[in-house]
Amino acid sequence: MQFYQRELNRLKAVKAFIRRRFPAFGVNKRQEITRLIYEVAKRENILAADILSGVDFSDFEAVKEGLLKRRFPYSSSTQKSITPYLPKIELNTLEAADTSCKGFYPKEFFVEKVAAGSYLEARFKKIFPNAVFKEIESLKAYRSLHRGIDIREYNRRRDKVFIVKENYDFFKVCPCTKGAVGCGYYVFNLGFGCPFECTYCYLQAYTNSPGIILPANIDKFFDQFASSSGKIRIGTGEFSDSLALDGFTDYSLALLDFFKRHRKTTFEFKTKSIEINNLLKKSAPGNIVISWSLNPQIIIDENEFLASSLKERLNAASKIVRAGYKVGFHFDPVIYFNGWQEEYRNLIENLFCAVKPEDIAWISIGTLRFRPDVKRIIERRFAANKILDEELSLGYDSKLRYPYSMRYGVYKEMIHLLGSHSCGQKLYLCMEETRMWSDLGLKMPKL
Repeated sequence: MQFYQRELNRLKAVKAFIRRRFPAFGVNKRQEITRLIYEVAKRENILAADILSGVDFSDFEAVKEGLLKRRFPYSSSTQKSITPYLPKIELNTLEAADTSCKGFYPKEFFVEKVAAGSYLEARFKKIFPNAVFKEIESLKAYRSLHRGIDIREYNRRRDKVFIVKENYDFFKVCPCTKGAVGCGYYVFNLGFGCPFECTYCYLQAYTNSPGIILPANIDKFFDQFASSSGKIRIGTGEFSDSLALDGFTDYSLALLDFFKRHRKTTFEFKTKSIEINNLLKKSAPGNIVISWSLNPQIIIDENEFLASSLKERLNAASKIVRAGYKVGFHFDPVIYFNGWQEEYRNLIENLFCAVKPEDIAWISIGTLRFRPDVKRIIERRFAANKILDEELSLGYDSKLRYPYSMRYGVYKEMIHLLGSHSCGQKLYLCMEETRMWSDLGLKMPKL
């Protein structure tokens, strides 16, 4: 909380400076200048007055241009133009995310009437005897009565679990960003909401979610999937972590049994956890892949709160391989920072000390990106974050991204490091444009 208060104090100081120095600027101009000065002050850890030393305070365009070059030095030197996102800054310590409690101990369970008496409800009642269980007409009805859900409510989502009967969207094509090369992946919707607190998580934009939502009827998915061709790659992990809550739900046991009978399908569990006990109880089907999202420990410490450490993830991957499973790894998002090359190089060396290349099914690489509205949510929940200090501007798909040449340099280095371990043919880019694949000499997937 002291770091959040530090940023709140910094913002107050910048606003006071703006009022003194730019009294003639209108609301919109002051908003943009405030945003730029605050970001430069935070990035360089200096005072606002030091940023504009010798600047003509009467010329808005000159001030803005100078601040953009100061805020985006790399982009200014490598691109013809920059499209920054400069919304109003709002900080409130009451909106700070709670990153202190690792355990998962929900206080309330809301059970849809049609899901009452389900195995999932009975299991949670046994595991959490002190929790309060309430029957509701439906999740939709609950939401209609509780429309005041905001960031503070989202921060408390781990306190509430909704057990529902899902009837739609059990599986669908991965919602690839506009203009990016698709990978033909299918998503199995195994609930909504994650117990981890990652600064960059896009799920933060869904502040209408009142808690963790879990389906009690995954057999419905099995019924729907049985009628499909099955020759696909499908996995969980899009709207929730695949395994973080598996010790409570036992979803993996049912999924393993089902996909053993559908050998043409490749099914992936994608996680940042080490919850693999259920997987180790079963013999490993050849069409099941267990994947981990990986980042250097310094990034995990600063951005992936409540998730397992890098060492724990690699140890879990090693155990899974010994049990006969194939594994996958997702360097997504790769986060750019001073010294990133050395940190990711060490990470990759540690990875191949734990797992042999022949045991890896695939590796994805994707650089940090998110919708513009997520930027404001990151600030409000994690004011002291460092990921927003880097050069993120609106990209080809209207998401905030690193500039093209910076992304190219990151991918080239990552491909070189992974290729040196004979994994070149197992790599693909996540949510990247055709030009990037081509410039890197990567073969695009056949869908």
